[in-house]
Amino acid sequence: MMAFINKIITLILVPIYFSVLSPTYPIIVLFNQPQQLISLSENGVGSAQDPVYLTAHRGVHALAPENSLPSFEEAVNNGYYSAECDIQLTKDNKWVVIHNAEVDGRFCQYGKIKDLTLDELKTFSYMWGANVWKYKDSRIPTLEEYLDVFVGTSTRPQIEIGIPDFEYLDDIVEEIEERELVNQAIVLTYNLKQLKAIHELNPDIELWYLVDEMTPEIIAEAKALGDNVWLSASYDKNTEENIRLAKSENINFSLFTVNTVEEAKALYDMGVRYIETDTLCN
Repeated sequence: MMAFINKIITLILVPIYFSVLSPTYPIIVLFNQPQQLISLSENGVGSAQDPVYLTAHRGVHALAPENSLPSFEEAVNNGYYSAECDIQLTKDNKWVVIHNAEVDGRFCQYGKIKDLTLDELKTFSYMWGANVWKYKDSRIPTLEEYLDVFVGTSTRPQIEIGIPDFEYLDDIVEEIEERELVNQAIVLTYNLKQLKAIHELNPDIELWYLVDEMTPEIIAEAKALGDNVWLSASYDKNTEENIRLAKSENINFSLFTVNTVEEAKALYDMGVRYIETDTLCN
């Protein structure tokens, strides 16, 4: 009951807080409370000798708005193996980090990314997400800003291409190369042809093929691209049989999105060491 009352109080007070600090904020501000990350090691999953390698899904958005620079900085600070982001292309052909093709209720303004310039998007403020009041000055990151977070760190940037187009893929590769992140960055997409295009631009960049179910056909497609191609597969769509198949075919894979200790423990016992999560930490 107290948690419910606290939530109601916060829903009333935070909009007033924002409206006082900035008259451009709407009176109604939607947001998530910060969440407590769940430690796998404290729950007996994994060890220093045989760890679980965690990818922070859209950054650590239990602690900061998803796909924001603070969410990726939290991934680095908390020692995640990698931090996944989504990128879209603006009207003036700049890659920006945001999941949907349209700016939605997570922000103070609306519109399609492809119809907005980078300068226009940089005026949009987060209005939904963990600790949104703390990061009220944060803006939608560019790909360059996202990659800069990982320079000199052990956390790997993981870039999901959010559009089916083939133009400006070379810009992604160039930004990775410029920061000397070729051996650290991961590029992933549901589009196999995009993976082939990235591979042709730089065969040393690790690629992850986003898929639903791991099948013999999917595994063969991934392996045909080269040794540094993984599968990033849906946790919900794959059974223990699919996992055994992938392991028998010697294809590296990660499963998304795994959010409970029980799920992580079951996968660990099956030999799965790479998972993507919203809520777990080591």
